Amino acid sequence: MSFLRSSAAKRCADVAASAVGLLITSPVMLAASVAVLATDGRPVLFRQERVGKGGRPFTILKFRSMRNDQAGIQVSSDRDPRITRVGAVLRKTKIDELPQLVNVLRGEMSIVGPRPEVPRYVAQWPTELRPLILSVRPGITDPASIAFRHESEILAGSEDPETTYVKEILPQKAQMYAQYVRTQNLREDLSIVCETVKAVVRG
Repeated sequence: MSFLRSSAAKRCADVAASAVGLLITSPVMLAASVAVLATDGRPVLFRQERVGKGGRPFTILKFRSMRNDQAGIQVSSDRDPRITRVGAVLRKTKIDELPQLVNVLRGEMSIVGPRPEVPRYVAQWPTELRPLILSVRPGITDPASIAFRHESEILAGSEDPETTYVKEILPQKAQMYAQYVRTQNLREDLSIVCETVKAVVRG
């Protein structure tokens, strides 16, 4: 196995990138924390169980972008009334995802990898693809994240966002997750990170 494909090399890159990322973005995360706290109170962070490598559950971290009474469906659209005004800004700029750098540092996630889903959606992946997708750490970004960067807008046009997600979007994502795992290497990961940054800047 080449160095670019080795899991050890990927983990080293993840640790370095997440540590540097936390240092660089700490002022932004402090500002986001204050904004959430000042406008909608505690908790500042949203925690949710997701499925990680090998099917092991872990708690994903995000800045909270919805009101505290956010029980219900587990996908959201731009029209979701649970989203706060500050939360809408955090989502649009992807600042809400920054706490996941802590998940990366802990070894629960990678910078690049299939996006982690909640258990009920993992159960919807094609049976033949599930072990392959779960053979790697989930990531903050991946090709599917770029392709579906306007997912919330797509769901906003649906009368039943969760059904649209499960029936139309999730199957496409699963195929893209699997393809990423089959071909992953550090050079491609760097390219995906660059494309993600471009996508966020373009909005």
